[in-house]
Amino acid sequence: MQHLDYQPERCESLFQEKAAKALERLKPLEPPTPQHHASIASGYRLRAEFRIWHDGDDLHYVMFPPAEPRNPQIIEAFPIAGPRITEAMAPLREALQGSTELRRKLFQVEFLSTLSGELLITLIYHRPLDDAWHTRARALTRSLSCKIIGRSRKQKRVLDTDWVEEVIKVEGQAFCYRQPEQCFTQPNGFINQKMMGWLLDQCDKTDTDLLELYCGIGNFTLPFSQRFRNVLATELSKPATAAARWNAEANRSYNIELARLSAEEMTAAMAGERPFRRLADLKQSLADYQFDTLLVDPPRAGLDAATLGLASSFKRVLYISCNPETLSDNLATLSSTHNIESLAFFDQFPYTHHLESGVVLSKKTG
Repeated sequence: MQHLDYQPERCESLFQEKAAKALERLKPLEPPTPQHHASIASGYRLRAEFRIWHDGDDLHYVMFPPAEPRNPQIIEAFPIAGPRITEAMAPLREALQGSTELRRKLFQVEFLSTLSGELLITLIYHRPLDDAWHTRARALTRSLSCKIIGRSRKQKRVLDTDWVEEVIKVEGQAFCYRQPEQCFTQPNGFINQKMMGWLLDQCDKTDTDLLELYCGIGNFTLPFSQRFRNVLATELSKPATAAARWNAEANRSYNIELARLSAEEMTAAMAGERPFRRLADLKQSLADYQFDTLLVDPPRAGLDAATLGLASSFKRVLYISCNPETLSDNLATLSSTHNIESLAFFDQFPYTHHLESGVVLSKKTG
């Protein structure tokens, strides 16, 4: 996480500036007028991580400016973080300073919180963790009303669980998510709900099927299962796939099937290039699905050439992007087969150059 120039009075204008730059990139593709979804100016970030800087018996949370690994910036307050994180930072630092067992060779602290009020703190060390550490950490879970994980090389000590449970409300319906530590989750809960609502607005209920690539823990999968007959969702990460399965079961979303495959592997499977054992347990074969919609939420690198080829065959493509540059490149490729039907910008990361975009593509006719 980069060091931030926190300017709450400019939050909206900074968002408009980067959205304008992203729109300028897309101009050759003649996009429609985009929707803009601004973030709240503070208290929006549900994840945070800090290096720990030791100064004798004292310690500080620090962050490093980009390309300056030897220039630690002490963080006294972090107003962009969610309430559970900001409330815990000072008492946690005080507890760490007051305990040799908790402080010794502590390297990094990671926070994971939820809109529903849960908090998990991961303490990362350059030493093995023993029972004395466990006793101190257990007391800390009670005083901070949180969950704690201790990590060191080849060691993980979990006090309670290694996940938090989130509840997200979309269109009046609540969805429950298990969010494991070290799995990707949307960091801005407020904007995540905005993205979910916008995406659902783009899709009427249909008796066709949805293919989703990069589904993660099922963030978009759960609400989208309400719109389609069946959803086949894929994700490469084993813990994320396991969490997505739990989430589908917990929400009684029985029309969701999950496969632990990369986007490239799923593209190969759809093309019939090779069979995958990880697809053998599906309730129906790929040939039995009636896919007409594809949902993708790729990493910053965007879609590879083969997956772009797969996308070109779908009637509709829903594309969530965290990188305007690779998005514009991908859309330029897809412009030969699709038109941009809808466009939206979301300020997932205020005060940074990062911008989240949502695009709906429809197949050209004739």
